[in-house]
Amino acid sequence: MIILVHFFNSAEFAVLITLMLYWASLHIHERYPWANPLVCASITLVMLLYVLHVPYAHYRTGGDLFAYLLGPATVALGVPMFKQAQKLKGSLRPLFLVVLAGSIVGMATAGFVAWICGAPRELIMSAIPKSVTTPIAVEVSKQLHGDPRITAALVLISGLLGSIVGPEVLRMASIIHEHAVGSAIGTSSHALGTATLIRRSEVQGSVSSLAMAMAGVTTAVLASLLTWWMH
Repeated sequence: MIILVHFFNSAEFAVLITLMLYWASLHIHERYPWANPLVCASITLVMLLYVLHVPYAHYRTGGDLFAYLLGPATVALGVPMFKQAQKLKGSLRPLFLVVLAGSIVGMATAGFVAWICGAPRELIMSAIPKSVTTPIAVEVSKQLHGDPRITAALVLISGLLGSIVGPEVLRMASIIHEHAVGSAIGTSSHALGTATLIRRSEVQGSVSSLAMAMAGVTTAVLASLLTWWMH
């Protein structure tokens, strides 16, 4: 019994159970497309840790490995973009305009919804960069004097929602062109949305990767202008 308790609280268990649950969730997703593998794996993992009485601090000893791998994984999303580089050259100007418009709308609507709901200034500033990848969003949040922890949570929520319902919403709106889908998801749902598209179409994934990178830079620049204007 003592050996099992020690194993459940080890880094090896954290890595093993995370990989197994995500692998199982991918197979569930293949049978039930509406079941997002990240959501399924996360919910199951939380329940399992609760049942086994494994403190989150102990899980993090192995879970931090996956946090470290987020950087290389995000960079790897550029591989499809590199493969499709020749096809994307002619789309750079319209793609930039789409990303610029999407970034402005995303920042404005996030801040406006928080403001109209009566949120304090810190929360409003934290919500503004929620559509870009976490490292950029956190730095933008600091620049705007928001709370990076709230921003990180909102980034995760926007990425999950975009990856789950984004493609279906675009399909319902009769937006099916691969470049349009990729640019929309990449601008609004960063790496999580891009990873979802890569499993569907390499073209959509490559456009989404490029849009995600452009949206990060655009949001940082717009946030700098916003900071200058507010002062």
